[in-house]
Amino acid sequence: MIDFKLSNGVAIPAMGFGVFQMSSAEVAEHLPQAIEAGFRHIDTANGYYNEVAVGEAVRESGITREEFFLTTKLWPRDYGTATCMGAIDASLERLGTDYVDLLLLHQPYGPYTEAWKVMEEALAAGKVRAIGLSNFPAHKFQEVLAVAEVAPQVLQVELNPRCNQLELKEQLEPLGVVFEGWYPLGHGDVELLHLAPIAAAAEAHGVEPAQVCLRWSIQHGNVVFPKTCNPEHMRQNLAVLDFELTGAEMAAIDAIPQAPYYTVPEEAPAFIDQMAPFDQQL
Repeated sequence: MIDFKLSNGVAIPAMGFGVFQMSSAEVAEHLPQAIEAGFRHIDTANGYYNEVAVGEAVRESGITREEFFLTTKLWPRDYGTATCMGAIDASLERLGTDYVDLLLLHQPYGPYTEAWKVMEEALAAGKVRAIGLSNFPAHKFQEVLAVAEVAPQVLQVELNPRCNQLELKEQLEPLGVVFEGWYPLGHGDVELLHLAPIAAAAEAHGVEPAQVCLRWSIQHGNVVFPKTCNPEHMRQNLAVLDFELTGAEMAAIDAIPQAPYYTVPEEAPAFIDQMAPFDQQL
């Protein structure tokens, strides 16, 4: 596994297994397959309603907790100073662990600057090993930074060849922020995989176009979470660690015209306030 170093020295695996939109039953079936294939970085959230199943799969794997890198995320309704630490403790209880390796604010709405200060307390208390943001645009990132004693160590955003985030990465480079990418394969965009720079690199290396997209992102220093319930695809995803794109291939993919698949709204969409209680695991 390739690891990246966070600004506080914590090592984060470049390839993770995401459980977004997976039921607890699906996690119970497929996360053990991912662990068997070699995944140790698992990305969940209280808003995924499957933290209990993730924790059970980790414990039942027979692998020590220290070998895993667990990420979870907090939802905006828990961002207030009075509720945030309780929400952190509730996630730890659902996961069945004393700490998580990375804790993120999931969405850029509500009193997120208050939540950030509580996350810093959780970091100091050893409940989390690193803290960061998810889906935060640059200006809201800066609002958090303005109150922070500990700068965000991770930013999770859409990241793929049609949304390469190179400008934002350059802007945040002095802080040592590690980027994590969702939609690494373009949210099922088959056309993306047939674009000339990607197809040419796949042919040159004898790999699949999807593997080229993942390798491109990792070579840019990004953590990726390709979602699959197919054990063969799990093995293919891990195999991207076994080849390297040339500088020319990287530049050609970087030059693909940008067209993000999703724009995070400035104001909170309706679903932000419509979530069921997080202990109602699906």
